[in-house]
Amino acid sequence: MNHTREVEVVVIGAGQAGLAAAHHLRRTGFEPERDFVVLDHSPGPGGAWQFRWPSLTYGKVHGMHALPGMELTGADPARPSAEVIGEYFAAYEETFDLRVRRPVDVRAVREGTDGRLLVETSDGSWSTRALINATGTWDRPFWPRYPGQETFRGRQLHTARYAGPEEFAGQRVVVVGGGASGTQHLLELAPYAAATTWVTRRPPVFREGPFDEEAGRAAVALVEERVRQGLPPKSVVSVTGLPLNDAIRAGLESGVLDRLPMFDRVTEEGVAWDDGRRVAADVILWATGFRPVVDHLAPLRLREAGGGIRVEGTRSVADPRIHLVGYGPSASTVGANRAGRAAVRGIRRLLADEEPVAA
Repeated sequence: MNHTREVEVVVIGAGQAGLAAAHHLRRTGFEPERDFVVLDHSPGPGGAWQFRWPSLTYGKVHGMHALPGMELTGADPARPSAEVIGEYFAAYEETFDLRVRRPVDVRAVREGTDGRLLVETSDGSWSTRALINATGTWDRPFWPRYPGQETFRGRQLHTARYAGPEEFAGQRVVVVGGGASGTQHLLELAPYAAATTWVTRRPPVFREGPFDEEAGRAAVALVEERVRQGLPPKSVVSVTGLPLNDAIRAGLESGVLDRLPMFDRVTEEGVAWDDGRRVAADVILWATGFRPVVDHLAPLRLREAGGGIRVEGTRSVADPRIHLVGYGPSASTVGANRAGRAAVRGIRRLLADEEPVAA
């Protein structure tokens, strides 16, 4: 398909943030396919949730916030979260007639003509006056580099390819990473694995007591300050700490969550520290997080010297036509909803200012 179609707004990504933005576009008068289009590269509804491992049941999900205008009710906590949330997102798209196009890969966003943006995709090109980027992080797993990594004779995998604990039965597993995924993997693996070892760069911080609204605002403000300065965003959990729930307490008491400092190198048989310690391993599981998927925006040169995209609210400081939702402080389910609404407000103001003045 070679022709270029014109719309007012292109939304890239149909996860929580993208659907929230599409909903607010719809309810403020924008028509799907005529005024805006939602492009999603995934095979089906559900955003990154559809790729989560089967053992991550809905009851284990931390703080899944409903999409605007439609609650998620009656979900079986024992069902895989991929199924529950995938079905919920599918119903949401149908209820609000969002007409998500998938699978569509966005290859590049570049300067077009007449002050418009050109979005180049596997389904042809789109010319748009504004763009909401809601691509999340799932497609860009972060793999740290350590000396000797390529010599390891066992298996290495990232959280993005974790399918559940059964495949590690009888194996010695090193889990790398101090976030929620790392602790969840360890607690699941322990009953199956021959041995588990947990290593993190920094000592984990466990949070006791309720995480109230004031604490949430303070945590988001810390992440927001980074993106305001043009630095790569950190996850919200990196500043909130890990909730000290019953499962975490049991893991601490049993020794499963005894943490070692980060190893200095990988060997053929496992991992090693400069002080002489060694741990033999069959598997290294990198629960080391993800990075924002924004390479398709590279032609617009939005990145700052610090490595991130400088953002005020959801708007790119370098290009006010671009709004990033689910990025930095809005990379949570409740934050994504609010960001979607804020982005649409900003875009409405932008488009109103661009309207020609009648003679």
